[in-house]
Amino acid sequence: MAIDRFAKKRKGFTLIELLVVVLILGILTAIALPSYLSSVQTGRQGAANSNARALATAVQAKAIASGSYDTTLADFTTDMGGAIPNNPCTATTTGYAITASGTTCTVKASTGTNCGTWTPTTFTLGYTGE
Repeated sequence: MAIDRFAKKRKGFTLIELLVVVLILGILTAIALPSYLSSVQTGRQGAANSNARALATAVQAKAIASGSYDTTLADFTTDMGGAIPNNPCTATTTGYAITASGTTCTVKASTGTNCGTWTPTTFTLGYTGE
């Protein structure tokens, strides 16, 4: 009779069972986390390149209207819909480089520390002034 009473009071999980569950969760996290972080970096790199392409389009449109390339990033705020988009790799709106030389211009996103090691796409523009 004493054994039955002891068995009825015992509810819940043992320490070993809890440790096994925590171990399994740790293993799953160790497998999934690197893949997730890699996907986040790839997404940031793609967004930075996409934003740089949109900026290159605004630079080209302004060059056609004015007859020369403007390299001041702040001058494109209106053309970009009211604000320069954040570069997700640098977490700033100044994370883009515009370089003009005569009738050509390049627009490129800065690499930053949030995207790992990568080479951003350089968008080269040409304008003849006609």
